[in-house]
Amino acid sequence: MKEKTKKKWLYYLIGMVLLIYFLYYQNNSLVTSEYTIPSNNLPKSFHNYKIVQLSDLHSKLFGEDQEDLLKRVNRTEPDLIVFTGDLIDSNRSDEQTGILLMEKLIEIAPVFYVTGNHEWWSGKFNELEEDLESIGVQVMRNTSEYITIGEDKIQIIGLDDPAIEGSSHAEKAKTEENIKEAITGFEGEDHFRFLLSHRPELFSLYSDYGFELVFSGHAHGGQFRIPFVGGLIAPDQGLFPEFTSGEHHSEGTTMIVNRGLGNSIVPFRIFNRPEIVVVTLRSA
Repeated sequence: MKEKTKKKWLYYLIGMVLLIYFLYYQNNSLVTSEYTIPSNNLPKSFHNYKIVQLSDLHSKLFGEDQEDLLKRVNRTEPDLIVFTGDLIDSNRSDEQTGILLMEKLIEIAPVFYVTGNHEWWSGKFNELEEDLESIGVQVMRNTSEYITIGEDKIQIIGLDDPAIEGSSHAEKAKTEENIKEAITGFEGEDHFRFLLSHRPELFSLYSDYGFELVFSGHAHGGQFRIPFVGGLIAPDQGLFPEFTSGEHHSEGTTMIVNRGLGNSIVPFRIFNRPEIVVVTLRSA
């Protein structure tokens, strides 16, 4: 009887060790997802231009001084790095993990950043913005910038997250206001335009304004991904959400949804490893 009891507890112990390892692996082992975006509107100078997208760090660390994440990004040899919100987490007081990451990323390639909802919820965005700008990060707040190679140029637009507005209807209306503010003075220009905006659930709005490419995050990949089904739940989308990961298309607009790096309210991921997105632009 005692021997059976010992075996039972041994099996429990092995099961717990395997579960802990599985959860650790799912939440700390980085994966790189690669996409190719062709466009007739892309200047030839930007053929094979490589953009790395990161999102939703939520103050998480990947190795000492973010070494694991930085190595993976550096290996992709990006021309540009974009970060689509939630660099920090409103439930944690440590902003330095995000600042440390940005300090190192700026040594790899130019970095463009937009806010997520957690920056606003934290009440610390003003200080964060000053810190990011002081280290050379381009903080985009309903603004447009040109990226140039020689005489050729493409346009990047970055939007503030509308979390401060409250309801989903108000957030959509505020996002449209932000788009109009960002593109004022650029109407009628026929450049390749891509958008940084934290919220993927507003895809139809981005498509209405004719952005060729959109980078988004926020959904955390649906948190728990069910094989052959997709994400289970996402903020502002509910159960079995449509926009949690990967490439989506609508009337000439392609949206890439990054599954993110960290966690917030739900403390772990399942079948949903932290993601680095690499997009290569191709002149069609």
